[in-house]
Amino acid sequence: MSDRVAANESVKFSKHVIAWQRRAGRHHLPWQNTADPYRIWLSEIMLQQTQVAAVIPYFEQFVARFPTIAGLAEAPEDAVLAEWSGLGYYARARNLHRAAREIMERHQGSFPNRFEDILSLPGVGRSTAGAIAVFAFDQRFPILDGNVKRVLARCFAIDGYPGSSAVGNRLWALADNLLPDHDVQAYTQGLMDLGAQVCIRSRPKCSECPLSGQCIARIQDRVKALPAARPKKERPRRSTVMLILESDGEIMLEKRSAPGIWGGLWSFPEIDAIGDAAQACQHRFGVAVQSADLMAPLEHGFTHFSLNISPLRCRVIQRDTRVEAPGRMWVQPCSALTCAIPVPVRKLVAQLRTAQDD
Repeated sequence: MSDRVAANESVKFSKHVIAWQRRAGRHHLPWQNTADPYRIWLSEIMLQQTQVAAVIPYFEQFVARFPTIAGLAEAPEDAVLAEWSGLGYYARARNLHRAAREIMERHQGSFPNRFEDILSLPGVGRSTAGAIAVFAFDQRFPILDGNVKRVLARCFAIDGYPGSSAVGNRLWALADNLLPDHDVQAYTQGLMDLGAQVCIRSRPKCSECPLSGQCIARIQDRVKALPAARPKKERPRRSTVMLILESDGEIMLEKRSAPGIWGGLWSFPEIDAIGDAAQACQHRFGVAVQSADLMAPLEHGFTHFSLNISPLRCRVIQRDTRVEAPGRMWVQPCSALTCAIPVPVRKLVAQLRTAQDD
């Protein structure tokens, strides 16, 4: 079928979405009922690849710590990453910080209201820019996040994986074609709410959907088949050994370089194999180790690979100045939990703190 929807069908589609959103959509999220572009921008960045329920406490905590763009721009990156710690996809936080500084420098501290300027900010793609333009400035732009892709793919029976460029282009054309002339905020929120609450991945609630009469996937009994899943590809597995160096109740953390996995975060030093531990401790960090005990392994999933972590707890009896080098620090486990550390490191530190308390 053509991706061009007849005018009367397009109007019917948008009217159903808008009416449903006003009746059954979400209206009291922390970033709603405001035209503050900072809060709207922050929420859209946090919501990238993360569900609303997980975002809410981080959003409230982040705004309390950095209530303005100026405050965010002035903050050290470590402080920004610490507030983001646990939310994942840390490049979002680094880009948010960079963008805040760009806004202060290039836009005199005022969030830009032109779509092109919004799109040029670090970490902002077409859909995110569209959502900010809609909710902060009441402008008319389409969005196409994961929830919206699912709604459109089912309602208009768009075959193929939505993450591919060809299918993505078709969905963008469709999203643009369906955009109403009025009530764009309610329409946009309605599409996102439908995807999050009704047209969900498994067991969609078709009986509650305002689009059920138009939905081609429902009519053709293809709801389970659409949208097409990501083509199967075995996710590679990697392994690493994390050295947990302990001395006088403190642990050593090392700052990871950016860009890269966990870039800018504090983590335990890593080596390739347990057999390299003694040499690494002596020559790389300048410490002598009394004993080394292997803790229970952890597995952490990234988008493109799985990481098997072998934590090696090393009790240090002597350390020299190399271990105090820039990018390294000794901290109590309780203090480490307030730092910008990735999730598996947080789990390990929590175990160490529990052991100390026992």
